[in-house]
Amino acid sequence: MKDNIDVFQLQVQRDKNRNRGPPVDYKEHDSTYYGVRFIHEIGMKLNASPLVVSTAAVLYHKFFKDADSSNYDRFLIASTCVYLAGKVKDEPVKVRDVINVSRNTLHRNSVPLDLGDEYWNMRDSIVQGELLVMRMLKFEVTIIHPHKYMLHYLKSLQTWIYPEEWKKVPIVHMAYSFLQDFHYSPAILDYKAQHVAIACINLTLQVYGVQIPYTDEDEGITWYSVFVDDLTKDHLWEIMENIMDIYEKESETG
Repeated sequence: MKDNIDVFQLQVQRDKNRNRGPPVDYKEHDSTYYGVRFIHEIGMKLNASPLVVSTAAVLYHKFFKDADSSNYDRFLIASTCVYLAGKVKDEPVKVRDVINVSRNTLHRNSVPLDLGDEYWNMRDSIVQGELLVMRMLKFEVTIIHPHKYMLHYLKSLQTWIYPEEWKKVPIVHMAYSFLQDFHYSPAILDYKAQHVAIACINLTLQVYGVQIPYTDEDEGITWYSVFVDDLTKDHLWEIMENIMDIYEKESETG
């Protein structure tokens, strides 16, 4: 297992990198990471909820799990997934807003499109893209998210951890931050939602050195055994390693 403090430092460095320098030029990048980063950016600009953004990221990963990325425009599919995710989560986003925000994010400082040929071509592309994504996913677009499990686990943990410790450490904020960032990786498709939620919380506890009272992982007395009975220590730490890899890969991409 990597040194815990390194995880926190990597996340802090990630935040600094995103908040400084010129906005990323997506046209210069062709990778899964930048596809999901594009989803996060346009989702933020559209005031989409975290669940809509997470759903879009999962749809995006599922699509490219079976599709050859060289045959499709990553950012068109990403925009389509945001549009579709809004429908899936019953928080619909106007297609015109998706078009203008996506175009402005790809072509910085561009003005909103008039109702001309370019607008209608883009609208047709997103509508057709939606049908393509639906077919590729066999119309199975309902996502079981870790978020609801995490909320339940955190509420329970709050009653176990000493109040002064709970107030001192941003457990909730950090756990949800790890969860949102894990959506940058297609590896999130490989694990149960419950296990991902536990891994994000446990990674937070490891980072801040918080010990849950009356538990001892080395002795097999774990806090998460109360919630799930099919999560081994090795499997848990495998998920945690995958989460930490996100920050290392991001530092490599710049």
